[in-house]
Amino acid sequence: MSPRVYGLDVSLTGTGIASSSGWCDTTGETGITNMPLHEREPAITRLADRITDFIGPDVNLVVIEAPAYSRHGGGAHERAGLWWRIVHRLHGWEIPVVEVLPNLRSIYATGKHNARKTEVVDAVARRWPSWQTRGDDNAADAVVLMALGLHHLGAPLCDMPAKNRTALDRVAWPEMAVAL
Repeated sequence: MSPRVYGLDVSLTGTGIASSSGWCDTTGETGITNMPLHEREPAITRLADRITDFIGPDVNLVVIEAPAYSRHGGGAHERAGLWWRIVHRLHGWEIPVVEVLPNLRSIYATGKHNARKTEVVDAVARRWPSWQTRGDDNAADAVVLMALGLHHLGAPLCDMPAKNRTALDRVAWPEMAVAL
């Protein structure tokens, strides 16, 4: 039986979710950053619950994109809250979670350190066409993260060029995931 792996690209309005069972999707909520505090906190919690409910507790590994600390502007604080709620719930289920820096996701997908969003979307469409991203970069990022996790667990979805595989060695993989 192949490992159950999910990739997550966390966003308030369009979190990308990809499953090793062959699907990807996005989910989010608009307007969170404009809500008063007493509405914003429960909205973030509901979104985190919706995202983790897609995954469920019976998973071998979740690969989540690390926060992009260089991104500033509206929603950074709320995005961080969402990210931590997701990680907290997954850890509560004792699911190994690993964070992958955006540049490593880019390297695995394209072989480039700072590929454009369209280059990642194109790479996903070429390498993993079964995952229908419909051109959505959040879904494409999630597919790359999921594929990276499967590759680490010894079940790569396809042959990857050596340059792309260098990303694998630069991720701090959890010990539980290595033992699978």
